[in-house]
Amino acid sequence: MKKLMTFLLLFTMAVILPIGCSNNSPNTSEISNNNILSIYNWSTYIAPEVITEFENKFNVKIQYDTYESNEDLYAKIKPGNPGYDVAFPADYMVKILVAEGLLEELNQENIPNIKNLNEKFINPPYDPGNKYSMAYQWGTMGIGYNIKATEGEINSWSTMFDPKFKGRVALLDDMRSSFSIALISLGYDPNTTNPKEINEARDFLIKNKEAIAAFAPDTGQNLLDQGEVDLTCEWSGDIFQIMKENPNLRYAIPKEGSILLTDNMVILKGSNNKELAEKFINFILEPEIGAKISNFIKYATPNQTAKDLGLIEAADLNNPTIYPPPELFAKLDYIQDVGQATILYDEAWTEVKLGVGT
Repeated sequence: MKKLMTFLLLFTMAVILPIGCSNNSPNTSEISNNNILSIYNWSTYIAPEVITEFENKFNVKIQYDTYESNEDLYAKIKPGNPGYDVAFPADYMVKILVAEGLLEELNQENIPNIKNLNEKFINPPYDPGNKYSMAYQWGTMGIGYNIKATEGEINSWSTMFDPKFKGRVALLDDMRSSFSIALISLGYDPNTTNPKEINEARDFLIKNKEAIAAFAPDTGQNLLDQGEVDLTCEWSGDIFQIMKENPNLRYAIPKEGSILLTDNMVILKGSNNKELAEKFINFILEPEIGAKISNFIKYATPNQTAKDLGLIEAADLNNPTIYPPPELFAKLDYIQDVGQATILYDEAWTEVKLGVGT
């Protein structure tokens, strides 16, 4: 996850998941081009066994590539879909892709498992009526930290700019997420279109440049795990994945509020296999499959049936930093498309990157 507006990376990592390696793999000699599904997803964002299960169930083959930001996805498909069927954009990016005619409208008759989604993910503001998208996973943007370095639990964005952590902090190389931290810290709406407030956020980040060791391209969890930083702004599931191996790491949703992210399954305009893509989306919305994904990647599931059936690991379900309590959930905002104000953010972000000099 997840993963808002970033500078384009110098590269996009493409991987092919280990398919066709078991005795139960589909007979690829019997698979036609009509039964090849091309998926474009975030890295480390699915349980590999789910890919194999879908291939075996439908006797198909999945081609699987990954990207590191919504903007990587956008840049890849804007000139023309190179052949992908299913992608996983964040909430605000769904709205942008719809507006630009880059998505296929879903036939919900082929996706009856929509009934398993929690009502909070039905008819979302970025896609009324779920005409183009179905929720995949959700999570929060927060602080991953080494508790030995902080010498105790933390719960505020201000900790990241404490002088004692000078040069030991990573922010996401992601325009809207980094500006959200600054705007929220200043008491502003993270979706503001007010030029004065955007410029104040710019100045806030530049003023605190000595704290910032790096703007990481959604790899802050690795810098934290390797001891290169003590605190990092990251997405919840990314931190929880490495916490399993490093007992010194923690994750906090700051008390001031933060960003709520919902990543979604969509079918890209020009998909070569729309019907199979809808089968895949419906498959992911099965309670058992949705639970396998959430239990593996440690993001929260939008699949209410999976929760009702007790398929989500109890430790995750009872973790308030994965499933926040109501009072904290109320302080979480979606990143929204700010329209023409995007230009203001772009200009301010360029000044931040030059001013911070990372």
